[in-house]
Amino acid sequence: MASIFIKSRSRSNSDSSEQSELSLTNSSSDSFLNASIPLALRREQASSSTQSDDRVIIQSLDLSFSQYTALQLNKNFLETRIVKERILSMNLSSNDLSQIPKSIDQFINLTSLDLSQNSLTKLDDAICRLPKLNALIVTNNQLNENSLPKNFSLVFANTLKVLSLGGNQFSNIPDQIFELTNLRSLYIGGNQLQTLPRKIKNLEKLQNLYLGGNQLDEIPSEVGLLQNLQSLSLCENKLRRLPSSIAYLRKLKSLALHKNELTALPPEIIKLHSLYELSLRDNPLVVRFVRDMVHTTPSLLELAGRSIKVNKINYDHNSLPRNLVQYLSTAQRCVNEKCKGVYFDTRISSIKFADFCGVYRLPLLTYLCSPRCTNTNPSILASSSEDECVSESRLKRVLLGST
Repeated sequence: MASIFIKSRSRSNSDSSEQSELSLTNSSSDSFLNASIPLALRREQASSSTQSDDRVIIQSLDLSFSQYTALQLNKNFLETRIVKERILSMNLSSNDLSQIPKSIDQFINLTSLDLSQNSLTKLDDAICRLPKLNALIVTNNQLNENSLPKNFSLVFANTLKVLSLGGNQFSNIPDQIFELTNLRSLYIGGNQLQTLPRKIKNLEKLQNLYLGGNQLDEIPSEVGLLQNLQSLSLCENKLRRLPSSIAYLRKLKSLALHKNELTALPPEIIKLHSLYELSLRDNPLVVRFVRDMVHTTPSLLELAGRSIKVNKINYDHNSLPRNLVQYLSTAQRCVNEKCKGVYFDTRISSIKFADFCGVYRLPLLTYLCSPRCTNTNPSILASSSEDECVSESRLKRVLLGST
């Protein structure tokens, strides 16, 4: 039989602390209070003599890993002698819940509820009778886009700040979520999302957005309107590109892009001055950089054209056929400034690093005329004149490896 642990914390103007254990009994044999239950009560008293004598009490109820069903919990909640109004946090994770216990609404002051690791297919209306809830964790269940109550957003629009729905079966993000205008953190990774709606712009106060482990192949430009975003995880999707509007996320500190299909990054990403961590591993962009590059041998036509351009041999329409003159006009300059080479059809894709003043450089896709340019001249690793220099302390990690 699992125990109910209720923790409370109080403050006063005394600097002493004490711990005591109390026990509660219940005459019902079916209740989890049918024997002496340890009620661990811890009082932490503040040392400051300037504080008032008023006590702030925080209590949590932990019933995780107890194999309770909704029926059992419903009955036990009704019979328990616990002062329900004092419980602010409840953990019901890792049980056998297929629905939310209806009598949970007796805990009217709940601010945090963890229902993760159960078998929930929907969130019952009982959840909407907890109006003070500001953190709801329902990871690793069987929820989908039809699982939220119709009045979910109406009840929690101003109160809910943390919503975790990872590891479920969402193929779309429910419209109710985009009406939670006070939301600070949204975790909806490990689902089956194929699109991110443009309505994401409605969550203006969002600071953390986790969308990893889905099927996203595109991110709407509206994500750039999330001006308060500090952490954005788009890892393990199918993204081939990022919108240039990502440069508007001026508060962004962490950007996870690993395990996608990115071949290049928007140059505007260099403007993310607050970026602290960037994860890029397992993308074609990085794979192309870390392995030996495959280079197609230039044709005789290209070799001849390169020779004419590099040696600045004069030509005109009288000395060369028109089609060759047109071909020579398509010459592209190698980005290696010391190489001075050119290319036409045959080029080598490489990674240019925009300099972050030292060790940390941001990889961007560039083109070279020859594989030797990647080794013989370090200038291609430096930033070009238009690149913006950013303090080394601003970007601590660029994760290119496989770990």
